[in-house]
Amino acid sequence: MGSAGGNTASTKVTVSTLAQILYVAASFLNSDGSIRMSNSALLLLGRILIAVIFIFAGFGKLTNIGGTAGYFGSLGLPVPVLTAWAVALVELLGGLAVLIGFKTRIAAIVLAAFTVASALIAHLDFGDQMQLTQFLKNLAIAGGFLVLVAQGAGALSLDGWRS
Repeated sequence: MGSAGGNTASTKVTVSTLAQILYVAASFLNSDGSIRMSNSALLLLGRILIAVIFIFAGFGKLTNIGGTAGYFGSLGLPVPVLTAWAVALVELLGGLAVLIGFKTRIAAIVLAAFTVASALIAHLDFGDQMQLTQFLKNLAIAGGFLVLVAQGAGALSLDGWRS
């Protein structure tokens, strides 16, 4: 078949994958709308999902400091090499802290501020749809961090075990 056939197969996979995701999401709820998982389990899942992007980004920057510094220099950031190291460490260590739930409120407020700052520095070309999407993604991530600031890490965390 031509490209239309290929698109149909691709669409079926996408629809199937979407259906599976919706099924998993629905499995978190009882028939009366109450949540099946404990708040601590949901906080753990949320921490994992939000931390992963920062752990990978920080590690990626640390393994390519020269490239990261070059990009930061092109944005006009001061002392690009030092800035690259600082950003990489904030992302990696902050992400790890959120992941394991260590000093979560502090890590979350730092990462929320960092994420808003990076949106304001690197994603302000709203004429570019991708930049707008990145800007809004950063705001959404900051919102997730603010929820962690308000709620804490939950019982399934180092913070929870220490209290």
